[in-house]
Amino acid sequence: AELRRLNIPVVIVDPAGVSTMDAPTIGATNWAGGLRATEYLIGLGHTRIGFIAGPPRLMCSRARLDGFRAGLESAGLPVDDSLFYQGDFYHESGYAGGTVLLDQADPPTAIFASSDQMALGVYEAIRRRGLRVADDVSVVGFDDLPEVRWSSPPLTSVRQPLAEMGMVAARTLLRLAQREKIESPRIELATELVVRDSTAPPRA
Repeated sequence: AELRRLNIPVVIVDPAGVSTMDAPTIGATNWAGGLRATEYLIGLGHTRIGFIAGPPRLMCSRARLDGFRAGLESAGLPVDDSLFYQGDFYHESGYAGGTVLLDQADPPTAIFASSDQMALGVYEAIRRRGLRVADDVSVVGFDDLPEVRWSSPPLTSVRQPLAEMGMVAARTLLRLAQREKIESPRIELATELVVRDSTAPPRA
């Protein structure tokens, strides 16, 4: 309300939910990214895929989970609640989720963590069980943070176009400041699956 009163233009980047402000939003195709990662793991031959979700209050978390479920359903695989863990995007919850999933009697052969930080937590859970990433359990993350290409092994991840999102937001803000018309109130930029060495077909 104060921004409106002062007539200050606003652009929201990666909105947490449905905005109550009359402002353009710039985001990424989180649903499509979740779907693509799931389809990739299924294509490798995985049928038991664990999923570690981000905070449910965030729109991006819900979209990634929905994309994961859509991938399972389109392949005719069940959505198994025992293969789901509620995380918070941070390393510790990835480790906790990996621990819960891997300690099951019939553990998953792949784990899709909906953030890279959680995926690296899963790495630690795998190592502490004397297992190897990719050889024993495939792992996929989301975000493609710069450091994950240096993890051991380098992490397969869904890349968010963060730099492009920032540039589009800045251009949109400048157009608003110049009182130009904005074509769309919501822009979503494409995600991309970056395949590295943390994924492989399941063991026979």
